[in-house]
Amino acid sequence: MARASSEKKDRNNTRRATAKFILWAFVVCFVLFCAIWSVQQFEQFLITDSRFTLPPPSDYGQESPNLQIDGVQFANRNQVLRVFANDLGRSVYLLPLEDRRKTLLHVSWIKEASIVRLWPNRVVVRVSERRPAAFIAIESEGIARWSLIDSDGVILEPPVRPHPFNLPMLRGVRIGEKVDVRGMRVRRMQYLLRELGPLADNISEIDVSDLDDLKVTEKMQDHAIKLILGDRNFRSRVQNFVDRYPDIRKRMPDAKVLDLRLDDRITVQEARNAG
Repeated sequence: MARASSEKKDRNNTRRATAKFILWAFVVCFVLFCAIWSVQQFEQFLITDSRFTLPPPSDYGQESPNLQIDGVQFANRNQVLRVFANDLGRSVYLLPLEDRRKTLLHVSWIKEASIVRLWPNRVVVRVSERRPAAFIAIESEGIARWSLIDSDGVILEPPVRPHPFNLPMLRGVRIGEKVDVRGMRVRRMQYLLRELGPLADNISEIDVSDLDDLKVTEKMQDHAIKLILGDRNFRSRVQNFVDRYPDIRKRMPDAKVLDLRLDDRITVQEARNAG
């Protein structure tokens, strides 16, 4: 008798536990359903409500009053605006920030970019532009055109806004090279200029075709002289040339190419051997 009563009590406890579990499961599912439904409704609200719409320009050729772009000086502003063309007239909630940022990095001159979404319907774009380090000549179909290059080896399109860049002419950079190789050549030039300091003021061209045998063109009075500097002691070698130039000019007035790679002497070279 006692055993039967105990079994009945166990069955009742089991039923109660099962019922309690089912009830809690129902409550959890209901709460989860309500949360998902609420999120979906809120998302639809952000997408469809006009208060979150990035307004298009008021007229042709204008910019959206709620799209703020900062930091553009030499990059093509129209190219930057075109990145966001598909976002105008839509909710800022739908704007894919990371995708737009990556697209901005493909615009010439732009090195870094950030995009901030400001509720309810503003977007702020901030860009950092590349700093040109030198002029280079790009030859195409027998025609040479000037361009700019930065220290990363990125070749820049001519700036939309003209600017008098005071930069050296860099030779030895090839358009077909990998960008990191071009960057190595530019940084080699920058190292040379830093070592020379004020002695670089009269240098008009730098040849980095051979990274271990740098050459520069020095403007001296009414003519230019090519100096072969090698791979080290740039400052002392150029200073030695400057100190001895009056004597060199007097004794060798037609000298066009000088070899400074030996620290204790200056040697005249034929122009055809200087490359």
